[in-house]
Amino acid sequence: MRDPEAPRHVVAGLLDDQRFRSACADRDMGAIFRLLNHRGISTRRIAEVVGITQGRLYDYMNRKSRVERLSLFEDIADGLHIPGCLLGLATRPWEPQEILAESEVPPPAGDDMAAMNAFRDADRMAGGGRLYEAVIRHLSDGIARRLVGVDSDPHVFAVAASFTEMAGWMAHDSGRDELAGRHFSRAFAFARTSEDRLLAAKIAASSSHLALQVGDLSQAAHWARTGLALASQGHSLPSLTAQLYAMKARAAAASDQQVAGARALEQARAALSCAPAVEHPWVSPFDEASLTSESALVARDMGAYGKAIEYAEQAIRMRAEGRARSLALSRVTLVSIDVCREDLDAVVESGEDLLTPNPALGSVRVVNQVVGLRRQLKPHAGYRPVQGFLSRLDEFARTQSLLLADLMPSRSKGSPK
Repeated sequence: MRDPEAPRHVVAGLLDDQRFRSACADRDMGAIFRLLNHRGISTRRIAEVVGITQGRLYDYMNRKSRVERLSLFEDIADGLHIPGCLLGLATRPWEPQEILAESEVPPPAGDDMAAMNAFRDADRMAGGGRLYEAVIRHLSDGIARRLVGVDSDPHVFAVAASFTEMAGWMAHDSGRDELAGRHFSRAFAFARTSEDRLLAAKIAASSSHLALQVGDLSQAAHWARTGLALASQGHSLPSLTAQLYAMKARAAAASDQQVAGARALEQARAALSCAPAVEHPWVSPFDEASLTSESALVARDMGAYGKAIEYAEQAIRMRAEGRARSLALSRVTLVSIDVCREDLDAVVESGEDLLTPNPALGSVRVVNQVVGLRRQLKPHAGYRPVQGFLSRLDEFARTQSLLLADLMPSRSKGSPK
């Protein structure tokens, strides 16, 4: 069977579309199939993904018959990643599970908070690749035994969730996205046990980001929606709500749903302008610079290149001091926008800032994204300035790979060549 991701990506972009939601409420599968087909998904592809023949699909699309069997509704929901609640089904196995309990924000222990702040500061300065083993050691030596003690406080599960989420981010920064996903899943489970909704919502935002990075737009949208549902209950943390709306905007923009993407981005800005109703020690901040960086990516994916350039340049100015990884990623975004609008001279000019090896930057993710620019520029390799830039880019990749040899995954697992 062909890769089902394309239909799922389209569905992810339709989750806020009233026609799609009405069709789901009516259990009108023919209407859903027609919406997908109108957005470029072939009938053969739809039939493959949901496990029916094309002939049967045509019957549904042409209103000659309707889906009646529960098992087929479930197959369609699972094949297209339609949330079970939209079709009157139980939560599907692939859907993020929500937390049912409510609790106050847990008070952090002094030693735990000191360790978290130390790791956060080091991560902001240089990236988290080389911090991964230290975080894992802290989890195993300083936290794990507290989880099984007879006098364990439920709040220790919030501590475990926060450090496990951090381990996921550091695995992601090391180029090990599958491992990062496992850490985020475990962190979410710990947060459920701690009954801390805001922390669970933050981990949902992290999972949405990771899904975007690996191209799973359907899961990115689901995690953003799950996080927003959690964040809307109980105490308010506007910066977290803003981050979740930003993830929702990115998933929509990448799914070619410009109206939904623009609306979610405006909701993110509105949320960030609100004063927080509560502070949360375990939720890392999402600030104006972070939203500006995400806005650049949303605008790029929507084809609004002028606005995207404006956001990217603003993000670079805001990250000019003390955050090597964020600054490098903002520069990658700027170059990628220039590539999209085929301004090759601007690519060469803005790309030069990327090509200075930084021994202090322990981020395989940055290297992979810089190397990814080569693939984008390959069609333009005949242009002499681009040829020179690609040569310098290759030299940068070789040098940075040597500096990060202890972190880079083996080539057999897809590291940059």
